[in-house]
Amino acid sequence: MERATFGGGCFWCVEAAFKALDGIESVTSGYAGGHTENPTYEAVCSGETGHAEVVQLEYEPDQIAYEDLLEVFFTIHNPTTKDREGPDIGSQYRSAIYAHDEDQLETAEAFAAALEDEGLYEGIVTEIEPLETFYEAEEYHQDYFEKNPNDAYCSMHAAPKVEKVREQFGSDATATQ
Repeated sequence: MERATFGGGCFWCVEAAFKALDGIESVTSGYAGGHTENPTYEAVCSGETGHAEVVQLEYEPDQIAYEDLLEVFFTIHNPTTKDREGPDIGSQYRSAIYAHDEDQLETAEAFAAALEDEGLYEGIVTEIEPLETFYEAEEYHQDYFEKNPNDAYCSMHAAPKVEKVREQFGSDATATQ
């Protein structure tokens, strides 16, 4: 089992999208990349902790490769808008990859550079850096899309990302819509 940590806007949406993939054992919403210990959601939303909303995946590399996770990550959000994803604005919604080791760091950097070289994106602003500390978000944020499928935000923003993952990556998973 390996871990990967990504920030691509609201963690509810990113969590739901990754849960729709085969080979993902768990997805935990949380915070990373800041300077405040044990941040709360309210503190992160203030923008003063330096943290991004992220998800930490536990995945089976024999079923899904890190490069596949990167492809999904860059597909489900806009990596060219700084501190913004859809309606969510602020540094806590930044595009970020927090590498768990040197191999992930090098792979993520090369992957992003290749996307730019291929002309798929111009001006990628995704931060790619080593993971220092991951803080698990409050319980009510975990599995939010599954628990709140009729929430207007989820219907408008998370559900389309889940559907996109299913269509483009052929998962048989059954995340709630």
